[in-house]
Amino acid sequence: MIVLNEGLVVLARSLIAFFSLLIFARVIGKQQISELTFFDYVLGITIGSIAASLSVDLSSRAWPHWIGLLTWTATVLILQLITLKSRLATNYLLGEPSVVIMDGQIMEEALRRIRYTASDILEQLRDKGIFDLKQVAFGVIETNGKLSVLLKPEFLPVTPQDMNLPTQPNGLGTELIYDGVIIEENLQKSKVDRKWLRKELNKNNIKHISDVFLAYLDGAGNLYLDLYKDQARRENNAGK
Repeated sequence: MIVLNEGLVVLARSLIAFFSLLIFARVIGKQQISELTFFDYVLGITIGSIAASLSVDLSSRAWPHWIGLLTWTATVLILQLITLKSRLATNYLLGEPSVVIMDGQIMEEALRRIRYTASDILEQLRDKGIFDLKQVAFGVIETNGKLSVLLKPEFLPVTPQDMNLPTQPNGLGTELIYDGVIIEENLQKSKVDRKWLRKELNKNNIKHISDVFLAYLDGAGNLYLDLYKDQARRENNAGK
């Protein structure tokens, strides 16, 4: 009889834990279940562990576990809001992408900073079907630990070389404005200045930088503008 009662309690608490997790996961959003960063991974394990204890730990009451779930979920929501508003907080909590391959050469110093080995990089390249390091123009380790690769123009699946067309060197794009704030460091890296940026904004009838959610300059010199009003999104060639 005692075993039956305990079984019913576990069943009830498991259902509570399951639906609590379901609700909290919907509140947190899809970011937690997409490509996980290390930060997301730790949070997921912790919340899952609390839910498991809520299900089967009959030596304690259920409500402290439920409060723990609520606390962790609320913390995740607060941190998400902070990272949406602060680039510095995003870099601190989630990290930044690291360029580990440039023009077919592995950047040893970058590997040491993120504690990767050359074998790790080569393994991820092979996983992408790339067996020749010299084919890679840029390789970037993203915040989720995965390697993103930009091949040299002549090694793209349908290459200008195959069509006897001239090629131009590719480059990495960069954010010039994020959340209405100009990123001075990226302006310098892109070899442009505020005057040039304001001129491009004026071409698109944008009077205030605070109206721009994202301004992104790609490697070909194209400026992508995303305003807070989605219908105002537009793309133009920067013509540097």
